[in-house]
Amino acid sequence: MKSIVTSLSAAGLIAAVLAGPALAQQAPLKIGVLTDFQSVYSDIGGAGNVEATKMAIEEFGGSMFGKPIELVTADALNKADVAATITRKWYEAENVDMIIDMPTSATALAGMEMSKQFEKIMIVTDAASSDITGKSCSPYTLHWTYDTYANAHTVGSAIVKNGGDSWFFITADYVFGHSIERDTGDVVRAAGGKVIGSARHPLNTPDFSSFLLQAQSSKAKIVGLANGGGDTINAIKQAAEFGIVAGGQNLAGIVMFISDIHSLGLKLAQGLIITEAYYWDLNDRTRAFGKRFFERMKRMPTMNQAATYSATLHYLNAVKAAGSKETKPVLAKMRETPVRDAFTDNGVVREDGRMVHSMFLFEVKKPEESKAPWDYYKVLAEVPGDQAFRPLKDGGCPLIK
Repeated sequence: MKSIVTSLSAAGLIAAVLAGPALAQQAPLKIGVLTDFQSVYSDIGGAGNVEATKMAIEEFGGSMFGKPIELVTADALNKADVAATITRKWYEAENVDMIIDMPTSATALAGMEMSKQFEKIMIVTDAASSDITGKSCSPYTLHWTYDTYANAHTVGSAIVKNGGDSWFFITADYVFGHSIERDTGDVVRAAGGKVIGSARHPLNTPDFSSFLLQAQSSKAKIVGLANGGGDTINAIKQAAEFGIVAGGQNLAGIVMFISDIHSLGLKLAQGLIITEAYYWDLNDRTRAFGKRFFERMKRMPTMNQAATYSATLHYLNAVKAAGSKETKPVLAKMRETPVRDAFTDNGVVREDGRMVHSMFLFEVKKPEESKAPWDYYKVLAEVPGDQAFRPLKDGGCPLIK
């Protein structure tokens, strides 16, 4: 940057300053994917989210205002301070216009502070805490895929209605896990059930034995897994070794992904009731995207990866429609334009930043029911967005008067 400034004459520098927005308009559009490349959430986002972003950019045409769209990526290491440092650098020094992904709720909340400070757009497609559009909402952040409230109200409600009225939680000990436990516990209690207790574990835990023993001794009908990714997979595998289900208790994977089912295998995962926002085999549109993604990644997309494609494409179309990269007109276009793509055909962006869309309740197939690789789900219900997501008035978002 120093070399550019020193090469300008004094008159040229004054002209550039006066040009302001016009000069900024000529800068290439730049998108940053801040993800988890190598830890507990890498399968559900990671390199797949980067590829999904590239797919959206390519589908859009690869350029904006006559210049190639630029893409930068980094690993947040699932640490809030690292996320804050990277997002600050990207927004302040590297002219990144929009940051997408954010692998954990802690990294998302840290990045959102930078987004507010620099008044630039952030789209959260991986992190799940309902606080992102609740008490911590931001005028510059959109929450795209799912959240702990929606998952609690689809999976939690279904399980309680089927008799699972006493719960013990095994909870990831940070914002995401706490949000799942809180939101699902609220659902259980509202339906007349009870929460017996919980055991909290560090992120990326290899050994769940002490937590599973506490769950087993609680005698709760349901052991709610208030965690995600590799932690959920490890907990389910070790629960089988401890005979949790064989002993009469049932597991509830409140936040699960098709990549988790693939890692577990149908023999171990069969019968699980889960909720997702996207499944590759729902319809022709989802199958077409799934096939394109599979050709590039040799695996079907998770809902987060499909959502990252969706959010990127919606953002690019909004920039084009606004005729500007400036934050406020782009956000206005994103809010006024329905979301209709391979991820959802009924999405709308609310004032609190929540992108509201249908969620689906699935049952994992038995091995003999699966007809092909990645044929894992039976659809139990489609839950409309206005039923799945928290009502705008109840979120506590300070933007909502």
